[in-house]
Amino acid sequence: MSSATTIVLVHGAFADAASWAPVTELLLAEGHRVLAPPVFNRSLSEDAAYIKSFVEQIDGPVLLAGHSYGGAVITVAGVADNVVGLVFVSGYVLEVGESLGQLQGGFPDSDLAANLVYAPYPIRDGKPGTDVSVDIAAFPEVFAAGLDKARAQVLAVSQRPLSAIAFSEPATAAAWQTKPGWGIVSSADRTINPEVERFGYQRAGLRSVVEIDAPHLVMQTHPAEVAAVITGALAELA
Repeated sequence: MSSATTIVLVHGAFADAASWAPVTELLLAEGHRVLAPPVFNRSLSEDAAYIKSFVEQIDGPVLLAGHSYGGAVITVAGVADNVVGLVFVSGYVLEVGESLGQLQGGFPDSDLAANLVYAPYPIRDGKPGTDVSVDIAAFPEVFAAGLDKARAQVLAVSQRPLSAIAFSEPATAAAWQTKPGWGIVSSADRTINPEVERFGYQRAGLRSVVEIDAPHLVMQTHPAEVAAVITGALAELA
């Protein structure tokens, strides 16, 4: 199965598909089929619907890997029939009916909570929405810790905000109930409390969980280790 399986890398909030670039490069060099679509960060239901539609248009089986908020997205989108497995990277794993806010609310806040910035934006029918981003000054240490300072500053000024509605919207599906999963905990994460990651992974009964002494952007700081978990999942599926 591994040779025919497409790996779809789903990014999280405050980032884009380029956040996966070091891992994408390694996987492509190994000859894997890889796609890294955009996530528009407008709402959990809309983002999951888009990724599910994207996946369903791929010919053959798909292994979904989601980072951070992307973990919540693949939790819902992973019910697509051709998804054969889920890899959560520093990610949220939701239960049906649970929101990001509810899951996070059961644990002490990370450093992210005190460094969020809120800004209005127009949405359909003239109704206002709220964009949530990370304070640019705090971004390098809170979100991009472990990266070169100049690189972190570039990411800080080019982040993709997350609509506030995504924090309160409940998951309508939990693909881990029927699909095998693997997880990576970033034990030095300052964006998501690592206990949130551990709890979600344990509740979902993932096949295996790897702890890496890494910050939130573990795909950037430890790409070889992340790629190894993904290819290991492919090997198990085969």
